[in-house]
Amino acid sequence: MKLFDCPHCRHRLYFENAQCLNCSSLVLYDPDHACFALAGADGALACTNADECACNWRAEPGQAFCRACALNQLIPDLSVDGNRSRWIRVEAAKKRAIYSLLAFGLPVAPKQNPGDEAGLAFDFLADPIGGGPGGEHILTGHDNGLITLNVAEADSAEREKRRVEMGENYRTLLGHFRHELGHYYWDRLIRDDAQRLEAFRALFGDERAGYEQALNNHYANGAPPDWQQGHISAYATSHPWEDWAETWAHHLHITDTLEMVHALNFPLGRLETVEANDLPRSDTGGVLQAAPAEPAQAHEPFEKILARWLVLSEASNSINRCMGLPDLYPFVISDRTAGKLAFVHELVTGLPKDAGTNRELARAF
Repeated sequence: MKLFDCPHCRHRLYFENAQCLNCSSLVLYDPDHACFALAGADGALACTNADECACNWRAEPGQAFCRACALNQLIPDLSVDGNRSRWIRVEAAKKRAIYSLLAFGLPVAPKQNPGDEAGLAFDFLADPIGGGPGGEHILTGHDNGLITLNVAEADSAEREKRRVEMGENYRTLLGHFRHELGHYYWDRLIRDDAQRLEAFRALFGDERAGYEQALNNHYANGAPPDWQQGHISAYATSHPWEDWAETWAHHLHITDTLEMVHALNFPLGRLETVEANDLPRSDTGGVLQAAPAEPAQAHEPFEKILARWLVLSEASNSINRCMGLPDLYPFVISDRTAGKLAFVHELVTGLPKDAGTNRELARAF
């Protein structure tokens, strides 16, 4: 994520702004150019969901919805108390996820029909009142391009309860979106490409192993004690597909956060005494010296991006501890995990670009 300028007065805007706080101009985010436009200028019209879920994106030319809202298939029942505010929070997280996809030049297009596996769609649903027959609950997940999310995850208290019950050290709406999108893009980018599939299996394992049984084993027995040596999270050990989705999500966490650091011109420490191939994975080590946060280019080796991330995550975690808060990034990146992250990076930055969408791979992230 980056910072933006008001198209009228050049005052700073943030991604969620719908109005400039300096000149009061109404503004709309234009995903095709990754900038804001003045509402009504040059045909820039608000998405139909502007008054429904606080959408601040420009409607697609000749269409009622913006590029992100057009992906919605089902939304929560707005007659239920609290569901509108939940939907607003869900949409805000979804748009941040979509932003990163467009920036990397990934294909983002709505499903044309129920059988369209290549298209992307979202269902935002709530548990049936009373839990439904047999106490069923809406499960967050992905199925052939359809991502379902339980809007209860928008309630901080409920999400924290589930995080504790699941033994997780991180659980956010944005994290859910990035993880499930990882499953979608595995189908799009790896499944039908023999060379990529072979490379995937060499790093993540053979995805043909029984998925349902693997998940049952994970929930029954937990992760192996040495899981941090090769996985970004305990859940990533359950099956190669989940390892991929977790790694994909963390690549987006890292690159999106570093883009904001660069936009803020925030100085990051530079590792002067450690070679890139010898970077420690649990802390930064070396001698920290203030240096401007350098942009991460598409052609840049992921080791250099990771070096900056290790500095930032150590600093952020240390600051949070001073405030009595949990670590901002409570994860260890081992050498094997770094190799998996590098695989994701090389894949998404090596894709052919479509000029019809926002492609800013030369910008910082």
